[in-house]
Amino acid sequence: MSMKEAKRARLRGLSTPGGIIAALAMDQRRSLRAMLAQAAGTDPGSVKDSTLVEFKTAVSKVLTPHVSAVLLDPEYGQAAMRVKAPGCGLLVTYEADGWENPRPHRMLALMPHYSVQRIAELGGQAIKVLLSWAPDGDPAAHDEKQARVERIGAECEANGIPFLLEPVVYDPAGFDANSPQWAARKPALVVRTMEEFSKPRYRVDVLKVEFPVSARFVEGTRVADAGLRAWSHAEAAAWFQAADSVTAVPYIYLSAGVTTAEFEASLELAGHAGARYSGVLCGRATWQGGLAPFVKAGVEALTEWLGNEGVRNVKSIGRCLEGAVGWDSR
Repeated sequence: MSMKEAKRARLRGLSTPGGIIAALAMDQRRSLRAMLAQAAGTDPGSVKDSTLVEFKTAVSKVLTPHVSAVLLDPEYGQAAMRVKAPGCGLLVTYEADGWENPRPHRMLALMPHYSVQRIAELGGQAIKVLLSWAPDGDPAAHDEKQARVERIGAECEANGIPFLLEPVVYDPAGFDANSPQWAARKPALVVRTMEEFSKPRYRVDVLKVEFPVSARFVEGTRVADAGLRAWSHAEAAAWFQAADSVTAVPYIYLSAGVTTAEFEASLELAGHAGARYSGVLCGRATWQGGLAPFVKAGVEALTEWLGNEGVRNVKSIGRCLEGAVGWDSR
């Protein structure tokens, strides 16, 4: 089997029979520690590693029977890997940290004790890398990040492992990501970023991307906030179409910590616009409501919440994927 065929076989193991990636993200580390601390009204430093392991394991055990794949980290997620549903594929994160990147220019770094080969030995069928990207940022930092992505792509190619890249745009000056001003700037940045990392030199197999426009900023959606209005429905559709047109690489949407209702409304926008996305890799929108029961009453309360609200969230998002197209069609 060629490396290209090996990649395709592994991607099929992460997908529905129709080639849709309906995946659950549970690779949060620092952010999960911070969320657990906030829910408990304590300091993140007081949250034990074993608490992260316990939370991830419960989420994996209850929710993976209802998704095509789960994304986990090898630091706190190996127990969760062992209890995932047998028919659920496994993606493994490769970057050293996620959204809370502390380095200058949010420079990409990989976990020092792992490689693509070692991740495959854990059972990983694909790797995911989060890349913080500012299209108008420092040119030297850009060049270094691009070289690192190229190396990862080559490493995945050599091992026949699919490469999922998650390029998340940000403002180097610290612009408020929840403001209507940022919402007005963001679509063009998302389009430029998708265009860049669709280039063959990076060997990316699937892009995990942000919505160019979130439904919260679009007039007339069921989650629209009148005080944050940035786009009309037609303008939002045009941005979804622009993002779709710049890439021949399959792409899936991330949830970025929004509510389930906002995520679903944004998926509806994508569908109405005719965006040819190939699924989702959705995390906090599905399980974040279980944080409070967990810190107050333990893993049994979390398991009960997941079995009811968590499963309902996953199935509700799954129903929104009727407009998705299989990754092999791209």
